[in-house]
Amino acid sequence: MPEHLELQHLVDLSAGSGDETLPNLLENKRPLLKRCPYLGLILATLSSLFFSLCSVIVKSLVNIDPMQLAMFRFIGVLLPTIPIVIYTEQPVFPPGKRLLLALRSIVGTVGLMLSFYAFRNMPLADASVIVFSVPVFVALFARVFLKEPCGIWNTISIILTLIGVILITHPPFLFGSEPVSDQNQNYNSLRGAVAAFISTIFGANAYVLLRVLKGLHFSVIMTNFGAIAILQTLFYSFIFGVLCMPNCGTERFLVVCLALFSYLGQILLTMSLQMEQAGPVAIARSADIVFAFLWQVMFFNEIPSKFSVCGAILVLSSVMLVGLRKWALALPADSQLRSKLGVLAQ
Repeated sequence: MPEHLELQHLVDLSAGSGDETLPNLLENKRPLLKRCPYLGLILATLSSLFFSLCSVIVKSLVNIDPMQLAMFRFIGVLLPTIPIVIYTEQPVFPPGKRLLLALRSIVGTVGLMLSFYAFRNMPLADASVIVFSVPVFVALFARVFLKEPCGIWNTISIILTLIGVILITHPPFLFGSEPVSDQNQNYNSLRGAVAAFISTIFGANAYVLLRVLKGLHFSVIMTNFGAIAILQTLFYSFIFGVLCMPNCGTERFLVVCLALFSYLGQILLTMSLQMEQAGPVAIARSADIVFAFLWQVMFFNEIPSKFSVCGAILVLSSVMLVGLRKWALALPADSQLRSKLGVLAQ
């Protein structure tokens, strides 16, 4: 599971876990928020920029296996959380939660590795759109495993997302075979589509596990995630014989950038969620999809097909619908904005 989506959910959960670290930090930022009321949304958009650049790097480093690239990125997951867990004096391996923490880390690691394989075997924008649809499927698995209600809006979001994914993947048994174009001849679209979709399944289940662990401080969960994921990806890379040192020069520079951009993306996302509600941040994070289409054209000279654009619009609409509904439900009952959002708050 892409860790930026996970981190967004973690910081949201921490608001109701009794932790005072985030509210205290938020109070210190009030003067800055008064001068720039949209700062949280700006930071969320900048976070999307850095995370989308991570995807570009993964797609560009064709000589390094995605498993090993995931390991480098997990270093960027672990680094920012170690000072927080030390400062807050949280127990790193709390009794009674260790098995769930390990399971959640394994599920999240597999999800991210599969998303990296999808970036390699599909156009960047197509893979990004499918992977970004993770929050939409959370309601489905939360209904199955946690018996949470799955209302009409969640059902609509899931249906729109599935239609969008079908348009993006363009399966031959529905649309017929097409001649292989020059820009798609190096792709294994079926493998990429399967990897992307399974990545969303693992990602959605990681969200469900996070809800079970919602009583823990977010730094404890992320520290376990980063440490276990590094060991897991290192083990996979060794077993499959893909462990290697990046070549000197550009490759090593990009690997450092991968970890650095991941680190910056997480910090900016954390700050944005401290300043703004989760719903608006989720909508601002949709810029990830826009950046993916932009980078696909700029760096890889690949023009999106009409099916990809239509599918992206449907998935983007679903994600925004989820974000708007989450925002509406978080507003006070007597809020004018909540009344304007109407049926979404029902």
